[in-house]
Amino acid sequence: MIDVVWLGGAAFAAGLVDAVVGGGGLIQLPAMFSLLPREAPATILGTNKLAAIFGTGSAAVSYARRVRVAWSTAAPAAIAAFALSFVGAWTVTQVPADFVRALLPFVLVAVAVYTFMKKDLGAVHAPLHSGMAERYWAIGIGAAIGFYDGFFGPGTGSFLLFLFVRFFGFDFLSASAAAKVVNVACNLSALMWFGYSGHLLWQLGLLMAGCQIVGAVIGTRLALKHGSGFVRKLFLFVVSALIVKTAYDSFTKLGW
Repeated sequence: MIDVVWLGGAAFAAGLVDAVVGGGGLIQLPAMFSLLPREAPATILGTNKLAAIFGTGSAAVSYARRVRVAWSTAAPAAIAAFALSFVGAWTVTQVPADFVRALLPFVLVAVAVYTFMKKDLGAVHAPLHSGMAERYWAIGIGAAIGFYDGFFGPGTGSFLLFLFVRFFGFDFLSASAAAKVVNVACNLSALMWFGYSGHLLWQLGLLMAGCQIVGAVIGTRLALKHGSGFVRKLFLFVVSALIVKTAYDSFTKLGW
C-alpha cells in the first residue's frame, strides 16, 4: 500500500512537470523501477506509458482551451511521430541502444547551452514557416522524435519543446501546447504495442493516470499563469536534471 502511495506521488509530480516542459519520465520511471523490482522492464515501460498518456492528453486539452494550438504544425508532426514510434520500438529489439545512451547527455548539454545563451529564445511567438515548408519540417521533426521515443525515449517532451521553439519560431508556451499533441501520439503508438504484447499493469497504470491528470492540470495552470519566461526557466532546470541522470545511466551502463 505504501508503494502505491509513493507511485501515485511520483505520477502526480511527473504529470505536473511534464505538462509544463516535458521530462516527467525522469520522475516517474525511476520510481517505478525502484518500487516494482519483480516486474519485467517492458511491463514497467508499458504501465508508464498508460499513465503518461492520460497526463499528457489532459495537458493537451487544457492548453487547447487557453492557447491557440498550431495544428498545421502539430498535426503532421503527430502523425509522423505515431508511425515512426512503431519503427523505433521494433529497431530497439534489433540494435542495442548503447550508442544513443552515451550520446544523449552531450546532446542535452548542447540544448541547454544554446537555450541559456539565446536569452530571447522562445520569448516571442514568430512562426518561421508556412504552407508546405511548415508541413515538411513538421513531418521531419515528428518522424525523428517519434523514432527516438520508440527506440529510447528519455526527454522526448523536452526535445519537442526545444525543437518547436528553435525550428518553428514558437514561444515557449505555444511550443509546449504543440509538443503535448505530438507526445500524445508517441505515447499512444507505444501503448498499443505494449498492450498488444501484454506488458501492462492495468489497475496500477490507471491509478497513476488519475494522479498524472491532477498534476497535469496544475502544471498547465502554472504555465498559463506565469507565461513563457516561467516555462523557459523550468525547461533549463529539467534539461539540467536530465543531463545528470542520463550521464549517470549511460556511463554506468557502459562501465565508464
